[in-house]
Amino acid sequence: MSTESAAAEETGAPAHEPGAEDGAAQAAAEGADVPGARDGADETSAPERSAQDPADATDATSTDGRPAAQGEAEAASEPEHPAQDTAGGASPDEQAAEDEADGASTDGQAAAQGGADGTSTDEQAAAQGGADGASTDGQATEDEADGTSTDEQAAAQGGADVVSTDEQTTTGDAGAAGEQVSEAEAELAAQRELRERIERRKAEKEGPVASGTKLSGKAADLLAAVRAVESGEKPASRVFDAAEPASRRPAPEQARRPQPPAPVRTPAEPAAETVGTVRAVLAEGGAPGALAEPAAAALGDGADTLLREDPWRLLRVPGVRPEQADGFARALLGDACGPDDERRSRAVAVWLLEQAAVAGHTALDATTLESALGRYAVSDPDAAVQSAISEGDLLVFQDALDSQAPGAAAPAPVAPASGAESEGDEQDEEEQPVRVLVGLERCALAEESLADGLARVVNSLVKEESQERSELLSAADAAKGSTAELIRAVAGHSLVLHTGGEAARAEPAALVAAAASAGLRVCAAAHTAYGRRVFARSLAAASPQEAPEAADTAPAVVTVHGLLSGAEGPGRDSEGALALDLLVVLDAPQLDVETAAMLVESLPDGARLLLSGDPGVLWSAGAGRVFADVLAARGCPVVVSRTPDEGPIGELVSGIGIGELNQVAAPGKEVVIVPVRDAGEAVHRTVQLVADSVPRAFQLPADATQVITVGHGGAAGTRALNAALKERLNPGPGRFGGFDPGDRVAYATAGSGRTRLGRVVRADAEGLHLECEGDPVVVPKDRVEQSVRHGWALTAQQAAGQRWPAAVAVLPGDAAQGLTRAWVYTAFSRGERHLSVVHGVEQALPRAVAEVPAKPRTTRLQTLLRAQLPSADQPRT
Repeated sequence: MSTESAAAEETGAPAHEPGAEDGAAQAAAEGADVPGARDGADETSAPERSAQDPADATDATSTDGRPAAQGEAEAASEPEHPAQDTAGGASPDEQAAEDEADGASTDGQAAAQGGADGTSTDEQAAAQGGADGASTDGQATEDEADGTSTDEQAAAQGGADVVSTDEQTTTGDAGAAGEQVSEAEAELAAQRELRERIERRKAEKEGPVASGTKLSGKAADLLAAVRAVESGEKPASRVFDAAEPASRRPAPEQARRPQPPAPVRTPAEPAAETVGTVRAVLAEGGAPGALAEPAAAALGDGADTLLREDPWRLLRVPGVRPEQADGFARALLGDACGPDDERRSRAVAVWLLEQAAVAGHTALDATTLESALGRYAVSDPDAAVQSAISEGDLLVFQDALDSQAPGAAAPAPVAPASGAESEGDEQDEEEQPVRVLVGLERCALAEESLADGLARVVNSLVKEESQERSELLSAADAAKGSTAELIRAVAGHSLVLHTGGEAARAEPAALVAAAASAGLRVCAAAHTAYGRRVFARSLAAASPQEAPEAADTAPAVVTVHGLLSGAEGPGRDSEGALALDLLVVLDAPQLDVETAAMLVESLPDGARLLLSGDPGVLWSAGAGRVFADVLAARGCPVVVSRTPDEGPIGELVSGIGIGELNQVAAPGKEVVIVPVRDAGEAVHRTVQLVADSVPRAFQLPADATQVITVGHGGAAGTRALNAALKERLNPGPGRFGGFDPGDRVAYATAGSGRTRLGRVVRADAEGLHLECEGDPVVVPKDRVEQSVRHGWALTAQQAAGQRWPAAVAVLPGDAAQGLTRAWVYTAFSRGERHLSVVHGVEQALPRAVAEVPAKPRTTRLQTLLRAQLPSADQPRT
C-alpha cells in the first residue's frame, strides 16, 4: 500500500503546509440518544450530531434541562441548519435540500406502508384506476441526509391528502393513455394501491371466510367437483373426465408495452385561506411563518383548529423538534402547558419512533422508548406509550425470543410456590421469554406483509416436473462452480439467496440467460441505473451469441423503482401482478422493508425470486435490514459465490469483509494512503487528488473520481468538500440557488426516495435543467433548494450501488465515531481502478474494521420469517 510521500514523488504533487484547524472541533452531543437511533445516520459524523443541530433526528436532549430561551438562542447561532431555526424564523429549505438529496424516501412512501396480499382482482383494478397521491414537501432532518426522509412521517401521521374517487376508478385507464406520467407519480399510485390492499387484508382477516373462497388451481377444481356431485349436477364417474391442461400455467397475455398506473394528480397545494389561518396561529405561538404551508399540508383542513387544540401536533411537520413544539405550546396555552401534558407525551412518543425509523429501526424495545421519553421530561413514560397505543398512533408486539439464537439469555426457571403442589406440575414448563416492541403502523404492516409474501412465494411453486425445470437443470450441468449451484437452486426452489461481490454478478447473469433460454419470463432489477447498465453488459456476455432471444422472451433489465412504478419492465397481468416467472433482485442489501414488501406482493403465484447482493455493504437507506434478516432466518437455500474480486482493491476489500485491514501490494498505485493531520489538510489533499494527482497518474478526467466521506457536517463533510471542489473544478457565482452550468449534482427525486447523480445544464424561468443518467430533468424553482445539492462528494450511503473508475475516501479525525466495517467496506469498494484514502483517524480505522461490524437495527422480520417459512435452518449450498 503506497503512502502519500510516494504518491507525491510520483505525481510531483506539492507538499502542503497545514494551517490552523479548519473548524473541525465542534461541541459534543448533549444528552443521551435513543439507543441505536444515533447510528441510523450511517454517514453523519460526530460533530454533526450535536445539540446545536436540532435537525439531528437522534439527539434526545431533555427539555427540562435547558431553558427554552437557551435552546432558541442556540438554534439561531447556526444558520447552516435551517431546521434549527424553526423557532426563530429561518427557512427550512437548505437543510431539506441536503436531506432529500441523500436518497431520502420522500412524499409518497407513506402511502406504501407495507405489502398487500392482492387477493381481490376487482379491488386491485379499482385501486389502479384512480389513486391520487398527495404529499408534503417538508423539512427533513440532518440524519435523513443518509438516505431517508420524514416527509413520509407527515403523511403517515395524518398530513398528506390522499384522495381516490370513483370517477377515477372508471376512467383511470383511459386517462393514462393520454397523459404523460412521471416515474415518481406512477410510483405514488402503485404505493397507494398497495396501502389499500393492506387495509383490505387486515379487514379480511377479522371477518369470516366463506368456505372455498380462498382456493385456486387444482384445489378449487376439486371443491367444484365435490359440490357438483353433491348437488346431482354431474355423476361421480364423470367428474374427472376432463383432460388435464397441457401447461402448468396460463398462457401469457399478448406482449404489450408496459403501461403506467392511472395518472396521479400532483399534490395540491393547501388552500390559501387554510395557509393564512395556520400562519396566524403560528404567529401567535412564535413559530416562523415558513412552517405555515407544510403544517397546512400535514394537518389538512382545519389545521389551525387542530393546532390550537393540540399545539404538539406541530411535531407532525418534518424538521420540527420537541423543544420547538414546546415553545409553541407554551405561547399558545400559557399556564395550561406542562411537560406532563398527555398530548405532549403522546406526540413525543410518536416522534421518537419516527426518528428511530429514520435511523433504520422498524420498532424499538419498549424499555428503550420509555428511557428516551424520560430524557424528554416525560414523567410517566409508560403512560405515554400506552396513550399512544390506545390512540392507534403506535402498535405493540410481543415477539418470542429464540433461546437457541447466539447471545440469547436462557430463561430462568419458575419455581412452584410453597404448598402449591397441585400447581407445581403446571409450572414445570418454563415460560418462553418474549421481548416487547413498539413500532409505527407503516413499518409493522410492511414487515408483516413482506413475511407473508415470502412465505407465499416459498409455498406456491409447482412441485411437478416441468420442461422449464428440466432445461434449467441441464444448464446447471453445463455450468461450473457456484454458477451451477445457483442455477440448480433456482430450478428446485422458489426463493433463493445469492451472496458475492462485484465479480459475482456474472453468476446471476448466467442464471438469467439460462432461464430465458428455458422459456421463463425473466426480469432483473438493480438498485441504480449504474447497476442496470453493468448487469446488462454481464447478461450480454452470458447470453448465447448464436441464437438471440425473441423480443417477447428476452429478459428485462430494469431498476427497482422503475419496475414498481411501471415505467420499466414487463408490466402487469390482469390481476395486477408482475408478468414474469423469475425476478432477480440485484443489490438486495439496499432494499428497505417497504420497497421489499411492494416487490414481493407484486409477484404472481408460482414465480421464483432470487435476492442477490453483497452482505458486506451498508444496509438500506430506509427502515429495515431485509437482506440480512432473510439470510439470518435460514428459510431458503443460500448460494455463496466463490468468484473473488480481483486486483489490489478486491484483495483489500475482501479482507475488510472478514474484519481484517491488511496491507496489499499495489504496484500500479491502485491503492494509495494519504495521511493528514487535521480536517483542513484533508480537504486540501482531497482537492489535490481529484483535480491533479489521479487524473495525471491514470489518464482520467476529474469527473471520473468520486469523493466519499462519512457525513455532511464537520470541517471535512460533504458540504465543505463540495464547496472546495466546486471552487477548483467549476468556479462560478452560483446564481441559481448556488448552482452553475457544469456543476455535478445529486438530485433527490420526489416521492421515490432515490438519489440520481447528474449535471446542471442550464437554468431559466422554468427551473433548473439537469441531465441525470442520460435523462433530461427539470427541477422547478421552488424545489431546487429542497432536492438538489452538489455531488462531487457523497456519503457512502449515497454511493452504494454505484462505482467509479477512481474513488477518494476521506476519513478526517472527527469521523472516527461514524466508522463501521460496513462503512469502510462500502466506501473502499467504490473505485474500479484506483482508491485513495485520505487518512486522519489513526487507529480508529482498523478498530472499526475489526470490532464494529455494523450499526445495529431493531427489526421484526427475522422473527416473523422463522414462524412462517417451512424450515428455520436450511443448509447452505
